[in-house]
Amino acid sequence: MTDLERFPCAGRPISVRRRRDRRGRGVRGMMLPPDVPAYATRGDRFDDFVLDAVEHLDHRWSGELADVEFAVEDVPPIAVGDEEIPLARYQPAAGKGRSATPRRIVVYRRPIEARTVDNEELAELVLDAIIHEVAEMMGVDPAVIDPEGHGWGDED
Repeated sequence: MTDLERFPCAGRPISVRRRRDRRGRGVRGMMLPPDVPAYATRGDRFDDFVLDAVEHLDHRWSGELADVEFAVEDVPPIAVGDEEIPLARYQPAAGKGRSATPRRIVVYRRPIEARTVDNEELAELVLDAIIHEVAEMMGVDPAVIDPEGHGWGDED
């Protein structure tokens, strides 16, 4: 008796691709293709707004912003007793040699999103927050950084 006669299923090729999972639901795939606008997450869209704001300022201040690192974090590190939640924070350069950290502006996503209603307001507030931090970094008024009127609007 041959192996094929003793083990009839041994002659069939094993299917690599499963059509159903163990509960019979079928293989799960992508909900949306990558080229659909809804594919991007809120974090991805926020990163794009930060890049747009930096590009807006880079036309005029490219020399001053050349060694500045821009970052996005979800929430700021705050203590329990803090009254005000920052939208962004400037961190000056620190250390020397290998442990040196460059100048950095960190934009906090969740506090900014909580203060806006739509994408247009979100883009404006991201630009305002970055303008304020660049002005603090350079020691000038926000109106000097962006004379178009951003960065020094209504403040509480």
